[in-house]
Parts: sequence; C-alpha cells; structure tokens
Amino acid sequence: QVQLVESGGGSVQAGGSLRLSCLASGFTFSTYVMGWFRQAPGKEPEGVATIDSDGSTTYADSVKDRFTISQDNAKNTLYLEMNSLKPEDTAMYYCAAARSKLAMTWLLKKFSSPESADFGYRGQGTQVTVSS
Repeated sequence: QVQLVESGGGSVQAGGSLRLSCLASGFTFSTYVMGWFRQAPGKEPEGVATIDSDGSTTYADSVKDRFTISQDNAKNTLYLEMNSLKPEDTAMYYCAAARSKLAMTWLLKKFSSPESADFGYRGQGTQVTVSS
C-alpha cells in the first residue's frame, strides 16, 4: 500500500524558513518522479517543484531561488527547503509521486479528481502559513 506522509508545516513570519518532509512507502521511491504541489484557499493547485530519478529538478517561477527540492533514497524521504517565505506561499503543501514527468503533469491536472489515482499518488498535505 502506497503512503506519502508529509510533515514540517507550520506558521512563520515573512522572510522565515521551513523544511517540509515526505516519508514514502509502498513503492520503489528512487525510480519515481517526486514532487510538491500546493493549493491555497479558493485557488487551483499548482506545481511547486519536481525531482526526477536522475536528480534533475524543476521549479515554479514563483519559488525559484527560494525553495530547494531534494530526496534521500536511503530514507525514502523527499524534502522541500523553503526560504525567504512570503505570505503568498501560504497553502496546503502536498507530496506527490509519479512514474514519469508526463504522469506528474496529469496528476496535477487531475488533482481533485478520483482519476488522479491513474497517474500517481499524493499525500494528505501539510499546512504552511506565512504572516506579513
């Protein structure tokens, strides 16, 4: 049974930092594309960052140079280091896993639909709140 369990969220002031973690189980972690999504109240979910099995990374423009995605294959854990946080970073952050970058794209498109299970997995989320 696949599980993705996020932790590390919380409330911080603007300019602060947080590190999110995602403990994965039930699949071969090192072979999957891993990523972080976020969804703010009343907004569509958006992709934040991804990391491929070869270590290559992608970032949303809004978080480039502030956030860093990484993974520890020995611990089956995905991380998101978030620095210089802004109020607009406030959202629920979700860990995601997919077999390919294309599947990850579809997992985000189908985020709120039962169809998302056809493309990969996501966790229950951890809340990040940034106050000004």
